[in-house]
Amino acid sequence: MGRLAKVLVPLAVVGGLGAAAAAGYVATAMTVARMVVTPSRRTRQDVVIRSVAPDLSAVTLAGTGDALRVPGRYGLWFSQDRGYARIGDILSLAEDGSVTRAVESVVWGDLASATRGRLSGWYFTSPGELGLPVRSVEVPVDDGTAPAWLFPATEPSDRWAIHVHGRGTQRQETLRGIPVFHEKGYTSLAVSYRNDGDAAGSEDGRYGLGSTEWRDVDAAIAYAIDHGARHVVLFGWSMGGAIVLQASVRSPHADRIAGIVLDSPVIDWVETLDYQAELLKLPRPVTQGALILLDSSWATGLVGQDAAVGLAGLDFTLRAHELSVPVLLMHSDDDGYVPAGASHRLADRRPDLVTFVPFSEAKHTKLWNVEPERWTAAIAGWLDRLDSRS
Repeated sequence: MGRLAKVLVPLAVVGGLGAAAAAGYVATAMTVARMVVTPSRRTRQDVVIRSVAPDLSAVTLAGTGDALRVPGRYGLWFSQDRGYARIGDILSLAEDGSVTRAVESVVWGDLASATRGRLSGWYFTSPGELGLPVRSVEVPVDDGTAPAWLFPATEPSDRWAIHVHGRGTQRQETLRGIPVFHEKGYTSLAVSYRNDGDAAGSEDGRYGLGSTEWRDVDAAIAYAIDHGARHVVLFGWSMGGAIVLQASVRSPHADRIAGIVLDSPVIDWVETLDYQAELLKLPRPVTQGALILLDSSWATGLVGQDAAVGLAGLDFTLRAHELSVPVLLMHSDDDGYVPAGASHRLADRRPDLVTFVPFSEAKHTKLWNVEPERWTAAIAGWLDRLDSRS
């Protein structure tokens, strides 16, 4: 059976399609599969900047940004990311759906002349903004080096935390999590990994959705051990959650991993990709075909990968029994990118290890932004309990 026939036949049978229709769906499925694993540097400018107060104290926004009308503090990138401002409280909501929010500061750029932008959960854009000691280091990885930010503990410590960002973003995403670990006496390492735009890329230039990136986190664990770490906590955001879960069961240094923190994690890629396909209103046969392509060794050339992803091996609702260290899991039920269902299932299957802290209105990776005190207290309390065990 030829390569395309291996997709055509199941789609034609399952979807009740003729060969010609199935062939069209396969072409679309190939495009979708490639998009899933291809790093993109383009960002949607989905926020319209209606007006800016003359003194730059407030901005009126409209559009489809996921947290546009959700309380909290966010970053506002504007003018094709040439400018950045921090915004906060909602001052008013208009009948047309626009919202006026306080501007906490304009970090750079000309906000007054901006017309479009996008919201970000980052808030902090550089490590120096945390007011903590920090230095840049290089972690040796398979194909070169991966830049990282090292935040040393106030006193020498053998407790380290490794912070891993999500898909399509960079180390800045993790900066929100550094202060609470510093307060608890941890040295923190905010890392990069293959194909994220900072670290050395892989030969195929494709994401492995955790199936390859875990090696770079393993290299970061080795770096921490070489510099005195005995107990390592892995902190993964979004796809970073999938990465650290893989590292926890595949790393040669797994015996040094004391715990895992997950913020809006991908626990089950099939559920996540199905959810995103529904949002895009993709026909079911297209989604099914994309999953087949991502998961098949014979399709790597079609997708552009060196190896198949292996979606079942990334599903920790199926591998929950393999977890061996405490996990703090935080997810919002209104996450519009990674559904929280798999997080609930994982927590239900391993109540002995998983502490689940649900949120109801915090979108994707914006839990800190919406409820910073609750988010920070959850991590601080969990670290106290973890440290009391060791």
